[in-house]
This record gives sequence, C-alpha cells and structure tokens, in this order.
Amino acid sequence: MIPYAAGVIVPLALTLLVRNSKKDKKRGVIVEDVGGEPGHTIRNHRFVDPVSSHWENISTLPELFEISCKTHSERSFLGTRKLISRVIETSEDGKTFEKLHLGDYEWLTFGKTLEAVCNFASGLVQIGHSSGERVAIFADTREEWFISLQGCFRRNVTVVTIYSSLGEEALCHSLNETEVTTVICGNKELKKLMDISDNLETVKRVICMDDEFPSEAKSTWKTTSFADVQKLGLENPVEPNFPLSADVAVIMYTSGSTGLPKGVMMTHGNVLATVSAVMTIVPDLGKRDIYMAYLPLAHILELAAESVMATIGSAIGYGSPLTLTDTSNKIKKGTKGDVTALKPTIMTAVPAILDRVRDGVRKKVDAKGGLAKALFDFAYARRLSAINGSWFGAWGLEKLLWDLLVFSKIRAVLGGRIRYLLSGGAPLSGETQRFINICIGAPIGQGYGLTETCAGGTFSEFDDTSVGRVGAPLPCSFVKLIDWPEGGYLINDKPMPRGEIVIGGSNITLGYFKNEDKTQEVYKVDEKGMRWFYTGDIGRFHPDGCLEIIDRKKDIVKLQHGEYVSLGKVESALSISPYVENIMVHADPFYSFCVALVVASQQTLEGWASKQGIDSANFEELCAKEQTVKEVYASLVKAAKQSRLEKFEIPAKIKLLASPWTPESGLVTAALKLKRDVIKREFSEDLTKLYAS
Repeated sequence: MIPYAAGVIVPLALTLLVRNSKKDKKRGVIVEDVGGEPGHTIRNHRFVDPVSSHWENISTLPELFEISCKTHSERSFLGTRKLISRVIETSEDGKTFEKLHLGDYEWLTFGKTLEAVCNFASGLVQIGHSSGERVAIFADTREEWFISLQGCFRRNVTVVTIYSSLGEEALCHSLNETEVTTVICGNKELKKLMDISDNLETVKRVICMDDEFPSEAKSTWKTTSFADVQKLGLENPVEPNFPLSADVAVIMYTSGSTGLPKGVMMTHGNVLATVSAVMTIVPDLGKRDIYMAYLPLAHILELAAESVMATIGSAIGYGSPLTLTDTSNKIKKGTKGDVTALKPTIMTAVPAILDRVRDGVRKKVDAKGGLAKALFDFAYARRLSAINGSWFGAWGLEKLLWDLLVFSKIRAVLGGRIRYLLSGGAPLSGETQRFINICIGAPIGQGYGLTETCAGGTFSEFDDTSVGRVGAPLPCSFVKLIDWPEGGYLINDKPMPRGEIVIGGSNITLGYFKNEDKTQEVYKVDEKGMRWFYTGDIGRFHPDGCLEIIDRKKDIVKLQHGEYVSLGKVESALSISPYVENIMVHADPFYSFCVALVVASQQTLEGWASKQGIDSANFEELCAKEQTVKEVYASLVKAAKQSRLEKFEIPAKIKLLASPWTPESGLVTAALKLKRDVIKREFSEDLTKLYAS
C-alpha cells in the first residue's frame, strides 16, 4: 500500500514545489535610485543597469552582422521558395483569384549573404547614392529587403522603412519629409510610385527587386534592377563606411492609427540594445533554429527578430501571410504552404494572427462534431488542468498520447516543429495564449514594446506559464509606472501599483523626424541622462515584477453620466465571440451607452445560418437580417458577461459588416490595429444611425 501512496503523494508534492517556486520567482525587482518623474520602477532581476551591447567592442549593426557571417560562413541563412507556376482560378460568383505553386526553399549561406550585402553596398555607390542621402525600402518582406538593409548600413546610409500597404498620401508624406533620393521596391510597389511620381520631390533613383519592371519607370527616374546593382558592386568594389553607435540607422514610419504616419529615428545603438536584451531571454537560441519570416520588415518587431536570428546563426525562411499555410488564400490547392515547406522552430506573430489560428482550429473541430469534438474537448481540458498546475491533468505518457492522437494534426498546420512563439504588437488574450500553448505545444513569449522603444520594454520568460501578462522588463530597459489621477490609476493602489507606463534605457529612440513638438511631448531626458518614453498605456505590476497592460489613455471615453469606458478593453473581451472577425466599439460622451461595428466571421455565421435554415443571396444580405444581428448580439453579451464587463460597457446596439478590414483597405494598420479615426469617418453614417435608432 505504501508504494502506491508514495506514487501519488511524491509527484503531487513535486508539482506543488515547482508551482510555488515559479510563483515566488522574482522576475523583476524595484529600482530605488532612479531619475525622472517619481514613480514605481522595475528592472530585470539579472541586470542592475540597462544593457547596451551583449558583445565587447561591438556597437553597431553592420559590425555585428559581419562577424556573424564570418563565424557561420557555411551555414544556410536566407531562404526563398522558387515559383513554379501561377494559376488563375474563378469562383462560382465569377471572381478571379491568383494561386501560386511554390517549390522548396533555396538557400544563401551566411558567407554568400555577406558577399551579396557587400556587392549591393558598392553598387549603391556606383549608381550615385552618397552616404549623406537617405534610402527608402518600400516592399513586402523578402530576402532582398534584408540584403538591402544591411548593404545600406555598411555604407552608413540611413534607411527609411515604409509599409508596402501604405496609402498614397502617407507614402508621399514619408518620402518627401525624409527627402529620400533612392527608393528600393518591388514591381508591385513601383507601380504605386508611378501613380504619385509628380508629387515626389526628391526621388532620383529606383532599385527594383524584380528583374522585370515598367519601362516608363526609366524615363521618370534612374531605374535599375536589384541584380544589376549587385553586378555593378561586384565589378567595382568600395570599402565599407561603418557608422557610429549614435548614427541613425532607421527612420521607421509607423502606419499610424491616427493621421499621417510619424517617422521614428532609431540609432544603431538603439537596435543593438534590443537585440542584446532578447539574446538573454529566449533559451537555447542557436544554429539549429529555423525562423519563419512573413511579417512586415518595416515593423520593428520583425526587424528586431530577424536581427537576432542573423546574430545567432539561425536560418531565416521568407514567406507571406497569403502563402503561409496549405490553405492560405494564394496557395494552389494540393501544394505546400510556407510553414509546411520550411518546418520552422521559431515564429513571430501578432495577436490577430494567433486569434485566427485559434478560431480556425475551433471551427474545424466544431464542424466535425461527434466523437472527434468530444475527444478534442477532453484532451484540451486535461492539458489545461496540467498547465494550471493540477496533478489531475495530462502529464507524462498521457500527454504524449494526446499529442499523438489529437494535437499533432493541429501542430502540422504550422509545420509541426514550432518550439517557441513570439507575440507582440498588441495585447494577446489569455484564452488565445492558453489555446496556442496546448494545441501547438509551444510556449508563447509575449512581449510589450513600441516603435519608439525599438520593440524593447518587457518580455515574458520561457518558464512563465501565466497568461494576460507581458513579462518583466527586458535587460535593456527600466519600466516605470507614474500616477494618472484623471483615470484613477495610482502607484499606491492596492494590491498592485498602477499607472501610465514609462520606459527608459538604451533602446529609447531619438524621437520623431522633423516633429520636435511631438518629440518633446512624449520623450523626456532625466537628470542622469537617461531617455524615457511616455507610452500612454496603463499597466500594473504583479508582485513578481511582471507587467500587465490594463488600459490606454487615448481609448478611454467618459459617457454622459460620468462612467468611463475603455474601448480597447471592451473590444478585447468581445472578440472571443466566434462570430467576430473584427470589432470597433464607439462611445460618444453625449450618450449614456456605447455601440459597436462588428466585422462578422463569414464561415461561422454562414454555418449558423445553414443550421437555422436561413437563406440569403449573399453574405452582405445575411448580415443585414434582423435574426442574424440578434444572434451575434446575444453572443457578444455572453462574452461580455464572461469577462465581467459592467452593463454600461456592453454595446447597446451593433452594426454587422460583411467586408473584412485589411491594411489594404486602410482601416487597420499593418500590425492589424484599428485606425479608429479612419473607421469612424468611413462608417460615420452607420454610427449616427445606431445612436438615432
């Protein structure tokens, strides 16, 4: 009897010990002697002062890149899939879609990549670009993007990064404000440039990443193919002109949720500080890892991630959101998506993409029903109990069994080898985080940072299984909370200090290009010389030093009777409804209630309509039906109650929309954040009707 008892008690005791050790672990510690505005300041528990470089005598990105390429010379580095064919398919309603049949990845080694970078840097000089002029990279994420960036760094040329989805007005503004003389782009983006050529004041040269481009581009600018620039550089090599740490590496134009985009000036030292910090957080990063690159390199999250991978000798395989999986929109049926072909070990994702993965799996499971659904739900519940620390969950052999029977098929969707996911750009819901943890079988390192902090801020550690938090400060940053009395958030609040999040350290950027007023408003330098950025986000610190984002100053609206509604908080709560593809909550101070615009999930809603026997000519007609609106609204109310929203926080009325919000439509940013002002203008009539009805 005693051995049996021991078999139960010993594992249970060990489980409790592990849980308590993780629970009590100090991930961030208080900093007493810190400059600037009074507040509650936390640093990483392992570093007394903010880290600026992980490597002795290295202070710039091109130095680091050259050393890495020489160290890992023979290893595969940059991978691109070969295009086998393009197919035009026609749907039942007569719409045509381009589908791609892509082959295996073809690789450049680190050594060959360094050669390509050196040739491009020299070719840039040969076509007439001087180090005092700025280059803009205006293209989708691809191998040539990365080579162009490193080539410019090698000549101390400041790179202006621009989202490929940016509208004409914002594109003109970005290029003219920075006085760009050379633009590097793809064929698709070159056509956009041609449309606004009369409004571009300083552009003289265009380098097209594709060999074929419109002939009229040559008559407008000195236009050269990427391959020809490299050939010129190979034939006429030029010595590098390495920058200093304080030199501006990148002016990164955010797509902006309001108004025209602002250019954030990042030095080589800023980016190096973030890269150095991330190196200390993710365990066992190294040569065996394969990174899936598909997010915009014009976003600091992707640029920082690829810089880390380049540093540690990992391979980077390029793809796109439209070709990512076997069922992605542009993948020819029966052929492989990017993750299936690459089988990555590490991926970066914004929460909106992880939400779609969760929703996609849920929809497939629900559609199967019966035994398959019952098996999935049981396996999921057992793993959830285990992750939450209960001994009465799936451990050991049972865990392996469920992985084999249930979760292996889900993991195959992302290639089957993912060991770590990085999430950033926006808050990730606890439900999605747990779902991905269990179904994909990999921890999610959730981070918090901004373009202005060079993606640096906080990052959750590998062994932190909590949800809803964004981790402790990165080694490059101090994170401070300061009082915001107007919103009722104070650092003396119990049980946890709360306030506006202010980030300081070597990763804090110089400010906004040609916008001193805005720079002075949100950047401060304290009496000790440390730069601080005022984020406008509201957070609270847990006892172990980890940060949780709980609100945003700009998203808070005071209703007619004095109640405050946090729009982002409500949207996050309601987005768990299976009928919601996207949602924007709107609150008007002259009314006592809020309303919402809901982009409906077509697959889920049509599935519900089919079961109910509801006929409609098209999806737009289905969204307009009163019965449909009632069903979606009931689902939102249920989600609101699950999240314990107050009655005044629940939208009183909703408008269902059939068309998705995409970066191309200009309604969301490239990181899929809402552009509130643009959406309000676009749907002003609908919002007015919601309040009037």
